[in-house]
Amino acid sequence: MQLPALPFHFPRAPKMKIMVAVKRVVDYAVKIRVKPDKTGVEMSNVKMSMNPFCEIALEEALRLRESGLASEVVAVSMGPHQCVDTLRTGLAMGADRAIHVETTSQLYPLTIAKLLQKLVELEKPGLLILGKQAIDDDCNQTGQMVAGLLKWPQGTFASKVVLDKEKQVAVVDREVDGGLETLCLDLPVVITINLNLPQPRICNPPQHNEGEIKVIKKMTPEELNVEIKSDIEIVQVTEPPKRKAGVIVSSVDELVHKLKNEAHVI
Repeated sequence: MQLPALPFHFPRAPKMKIMVAVKRVVDYAVKIRVKPDKTGVEMSNVKMSMNPFCEIALEEALRLRESGLASEVVAVSMGPHQCVDTLRTGLAMGADRAIHVETTSQLYPLTIAKLLQKLVELEKPGLLILGKQAIDDDCNQTGQMVAGLLKWPQGTFASKVVLDKEKQVAVVDREVDGGLETLCLDLPVVITINLNLPQPRICNPPQHNEGEIKVIKKMTPEELNVEIKSDIEIVQVTEPPKRKAGVIVSSVDELVHKLKNEAHVI
C-alpha cells in the first residue's frame, strides 16, 4: 500500500534582531539656556525626552518587526539613571526589551560608538539603527564611527529602508546634496535614519503601563571593558548673537546698494 505523501516544510529563514540606540535630550520645544559660567547648557528642571531622530529610528525598527522581517527590537541608551525614562518610552512604543549602560560621565560620539560595538558583540543583531544625529550636539558621528569599529557597511541619512531576508541585504535610499542615492548593503549593517520616514506612533495609557513592566538590563562601561575618556575639551559655550531686525527697501537699486555696501555680499 502506498502511503500518502507528507507535506514538506521548508525551513524558515532565521529572523533577525534589531538594535536601536536612543538618546535622552532636552525636549525640542524647550528654549535652550546657557549656564551662567558658560560651561554648558542648563539641564536642571528642564523637560527631557527622546531625541526625535531616535524616535523615528525606533519606529522604523518596529515597523520592520511588524512586517515579519525581524523577531526582536532591543532599545539601548547610555547615560545617567534618568535614561531609564527614555527607555520606558521606547518600551511603551513596542520595543521588546532594553539595555541601559549607566554612567554619570560625559559621553562623546567615539565612546558611545565603542559601547555600542561591545553591545553588538554581545547581542549579535543583524541590524543596528540610530538617528542620524542628536538635536543637542548635532554631531552626526556615532553611526559612522560604530560602523567603522564593527567593519560593517553603513547607510546614512536613510529616508527609506527595504530588507530582503532571502538575499540578506538592505536597500537604503539616502539623501544627498543632489537628491537620492540608493545603496544595496549586505547584512549585518548600520543605518542612520533621517526625519523623512513615518512619524513615531503615539502611545496610549495601556502601552505606557506595559512599558513599565518590560525588562531593562543594567550594565556599566566597566562591564563592557570600555574606558570613559574625553578626546574633546569644551572651552566655552555661548549663545549665538542676536539677529538684527530686517529692513524694507523701496527699490531694486536700494537693495543692490545695501547688499554691496552694507552687507558686503556682492
